[in-house]
Amino acid sequence: MTYETLKIEREGPLMTVRLNRPERRNAINRQMHLDLQEMCRQLSEDFETRVVILAGEGAAFSSGADTSEWGQPGPDNELALRHISGIGSRTSAALESLDQVTIAAVHGFAVGGAVVLALCCDLRVAGESTWFSIPEVELGIPLSWNALPRLSREVGPSRALELTITCDRFSCAQAYEYGMLSRVATDGEEMAEARRLAERVIAMPPLPVALTKATMRAIKRGSEMGDAVYSDADLLLYSRLVQQRAARREKGRGR
Repeated sequence: MTYETLKIEREGPLMTVRLNRPERRNAINRQMHLDLQEMCRQLSEDFETRVVILAGEGAAFSSGADTSEWGQPGPDNELALRHISGIGSRTSAALESLDQVTIAAVHGFAVGGAVVLALCCDLRVAGESTWFSIPEVELGIPLSWNALPRLSREVGPSRALELTITCDRFSCAQAYEYGMLSRVATDGEEMAEARRLAERVIAMPPLPVALTKATMRAIKRGSEMGDAVYSDADLLLYSRLVQQRAARREKGRGR
């Protein structure tokens, strides 16, 4: 499937997704939200893809929300307007809920909503000259897309508050120090580093990786009851598969 604002590359169990509006510094417009949501729907029934790398086309990862769409007239229907207003939260939830392991490969800069998309990924790699900014408060709006809980989980509540209300730009080194990044790459090697990380994941047995990700997702969400009990079905499935494999081995020995 092709997307208007995304560039998709597939290589066996690895899929690379590039935000593809380089002329707008990959600003996240409504169409990109819709494309990302549709991509996530497709991946929900994709059992071959195991790792998804999210990157940006051109000079940078993304400049964040496309402010040129702000102020455009919306529908008169309040419920429809409410639905449109929640588009960023739905994109974030869809990306964070993927069963595949997700890796953000960040280069250049990530601003506002772009930081949110990176936070929705499981792992994050950035080039050493990459910088980050969360400027929403300075622009007179609160940080949305349910970003604060995600930022707090990664860097802690105090640091999340500071970064959000001061709007100070922070470097790749600072992001790594804060715990927001998994790895720092040499400039220009962000994708190569992300691919090396993806290869390590793909080399591992698929089901244990999926169960580990599901566990971490439950922990990050505060182990809410709906997530905490996910393991009942998954662990029963895994136990059954192990028993079936053992039975096949025993049957093979008996021949």
